[in-house]
Amino acid sequence: MMKRILMFLMMVLLLQVAYGQKPRIIILATGGTIAGQGASADRAGYTAGKIPVADLIGTIPSIKNVADVSGEQISAVGSQDMSLEIWKKLAIRINEIFSKKEADGIVITHGTDTQEETAYFLDLVVAYDNPVVLTGAMRASTAISADGPKNLFDAITLAADSKSKGRGVLVSFNESIFNSRDVTKLSTTKVNAFGAPNSGAIGQVFDGKVEFYKSSDRQVSPLPQFKVDDNTVFPKVEIVYTYADASPAYLDLLVKEKAAGIVIAGVGNGNFSKAFTSSVKKAVAAGIVVCRASRCVSGRVVEDGEVDDKELGTIVSDDLNPQKARILIMLGLLKTHNTAELQQYFLRY
Repeated sequence: MMKRILMFLMMVLLLQVAYGQKPRIIILATGGTIAGQGASADRAGYTAGKIPVADLIGTIPSIKNVADVSGEQISAVGSQDMSLEIWKKLAIRINEIFSKKEADGIVITHGTDTQEETAYFLDLVVAYDNPVVLTGAMRASTAISADGPKNLFDAITLAADSKSKGRGVLVSFNESIFNSRDVTKLSTTKVNAFGAPNSGAIGQVFDGKVEFYKSSDRQVSPLPQFKVDDNTVFPKVEIVYTYADASPAYLDLLVKEKAAGIVIAGVGNGNFSKAFTSSVKKAVAAGIVVCRASRCVSGRVVEDGEVDDKELGTIVSDDLNPQKARILIMLGLLKTHNTAELQQYFLRY
């Protein structure tokens, strides 16, 4: 049976080559700097999300040699205004596209501020192994040496490449390929704004060619555990940042507001002060999931280091940064409130 399936797939591939059929890529545009428009080509100021997706595609006419490309406008916001509702809309549309076989791969144009969060969220909820690639730009489309067209060309090339299948949601930026779990924004202004401090890039797109160097052992889409539909209501999960002599007042406020989860962006190995400890105990006693993460850009938070997690009832983010830890708790709470199970999610995903 398996041999027959393989022969069928080989025949389909040969027919595609014979008839010159190119991969079908749909661009889902959300706005961001890549669609930004400024009054001056040599100044930093611009308005995000002004350029429609059809015009973005028009900046790279040679892409017709790589794939059959079409576009849809999902939103037109700067990614500082990215929302759970837009995330839900993206997730539903992506799963619909693949279930109906409307495309072979998807590219999402997105602002850089929260691009890593959207990528990780989608990695946890997309139910298919077709390529999904996020990209954006650090310079508006009207700026001198705008980086958007090249990034978009590379992202489409990546999404059209068969080697991208089964790798989860990817981020393509400045010729580097990152997995969604490890990527983070490291610069506010430079065109090489993204990196993965713990693992590095997993590949590159250069001169129209895709090369992968490595893959992750973490589970990636398709994941049946986290499902999102029109009726999904996300639990309230917030982040509390710590620093020298930080007040735990915000923690106490979140307990009063009955938050479902709290991520503490702790110092060092996810540590927090004695003043925080009593507030954390109150939060756990109130049934709130409390996760220790770190404000450091690399490394991991280990269980029962300087903080006794078993005694406090807290969990740790492993090497997820606070903003991604929030996403995993938010989705995890849709399925379970058991802290032991939630902790396992951080080690699995």
